[in-house]
Amino acid sequence: MIVKNSIKRLLQYQMCLVRLRELGFEKVYSYVLGREAGVTAEQVRKDFSEFEIRGKRKGGYNIDETLDKLHEIFRKNVMQEVILVGMGNIGTALSRYECGFTEKRKYIVAAFDIDPSKLKRNADIPVLPVEEMEDYIREKEITVAIIAVPAISAQDVCNKLIDCGIRGIMNFAPIILKTPPHIVIDNINLCNALEGVIYCSWYGKDSCGCE
Repeated sequence: MIVKNSIKRLLQYQMCLVRLRELGFEKVYSYVLGREAGVTAEQVRKDFSEFEIRGKRKGGYNIDETLDKLHEIFRKNVMQEVILVGMGNIGTALSRYECGFTEKRKYIVAAFDIDPSKLKRNADIPVLPVEEMEDYIREKEITVAIIAVPAISAQDVCNKLIDCGIRGIMNFAPIILKTPPHIVIDNINLCNALEGVIYCSWYGKDSCGCE
């Protein structure tokens, strides 16, 4: 099960709304938000309607109220805990990344690696041996994981995570992982994404179906 495009657009709207609020706006019309997010006003209204986010015909959307609704949808009012498997270059960068604009939020609570030289139990984000991963997941009731390991071991890691109870995976390994239908997975290949942008920049957005 892949992440729906409407969910990805909601996250874009959220980012735009935060920036508009920082600029002093209290309300926003769908055409303004669409322009900021790179979509049509109709698409904004359709996405918001799908998640029962309501605005006023003449007053637009109240930014604070809309952000509160988005926070509920993405469960930002509940502390979300995510683990990371693989502390190579990508894994290390991800472990240092802070999400959010007005609030600095770290989702990753622990990382795991097979290399003893990378283990750091007392770090802000502890790096633990993979042998401890299953117990950690079950004890902390973790449901989401990030995979940043070499392709050769990614599927084995994925299978083990699912066996431990993980229901959502963000995969940075350069391989399309096979998962059961109930697992939410986002396969992110940075090289493919870059090559796609290069292609579309040469041949135009219409040739590659860009929105």
